[in-house]
Amino acid sequence: MKLYNTKAGIVIEKDIFFYLVKDQPWETFINDDDLYKKITGLANTLSPATNELINEVLAPIGIQQELWACGVTYLRSKVGRQEESKSGGGADFYAKVYEAERPEVFFKATPHRVVGHNAKVNIRKDSTWDVPEPELTLVVTSSGKIIGYTIGNDMSSRSIEGENPLYLPQAKTYDACAALGPCVFVTEQPLDSSTIIALEIKRNSTTVYSDKIAISQMKRTVQELVSFVFKECSFPYGCLIMTGTGIVPGSDFTLKSGDEIIISIDNIGTLMNIVK
Repeated sequence: MKLYNTKAGIVIEKDIFFYLVKDQPWETFINDDDLYKKITGLANTLSPATNELINEVLAPIGIQQELWACGVTYLRSKVGRQEESKSGGGADFYAKVYEAERPEVFFKATPHRVVGHNAKVNIRKDSTWDVPEPELTLVVTSSGKIIGYTIGNDMSSRSIEGENPLYLPQAKTYDACAALGPCVFVTEQPLDSSTIIALEIKRNSTTVYSDKIAISQMKRTVQELVSFVFKECSFPYGCLIMTGTGIVPGSDFTLKSGDEIIISIDNIGTLMNIVK
């Protein structure tokens, strides 16, 4: 099943039908360890409607939730980060964190800096090398239970982060620095390891970059990442956690205004954004 955060309310997609749940705050509704059971029951009591209910979707994050992110969880990311930081002397940091017991986790954004499906993402004006980072994103309750999955675009300035690893917050956190959506895929079972993440970037209607990777290539488990985010941190309304990217465009590619970023993940759907 899928959940959508929309202007009209929360929408449940079950089989071929859509069900509107009114007057329920997103962050309290979704912060439920028994979410799958709850929405199954609701779908059996509400009147079915068409997909017109999801014409105006919002980012699936509540106003009191936080978005966190993880880095260097795929080998390709490790290599890419080493490449971009070599001249600044930071390449060893990425090699070490890839092998270390403690993963790289960092605060990504508050909800007002996150956009949804079909919205515009941003690249920093003080950056010269910018890429999208397509990431499986976990929806986690306040108890630390993963109750769903969505698609994340962790926008990143490679020129700023590559200059010095201490510039990571500036490279990662700014207005419209992340996109989430279009829905939350709610399931009782973990995603299959063969699940594919695919990225396509179009410029003037022409594909200028594309790649894909299976989540089986992730070095760390999703439960491991959640456990480190939750160490000494509480999330009264739950949180969302980006799990890192395994798709890293080469040094010859940078985003430009007007580019269309299309990220698809099996079972979840497709997240599309335009660069401002």
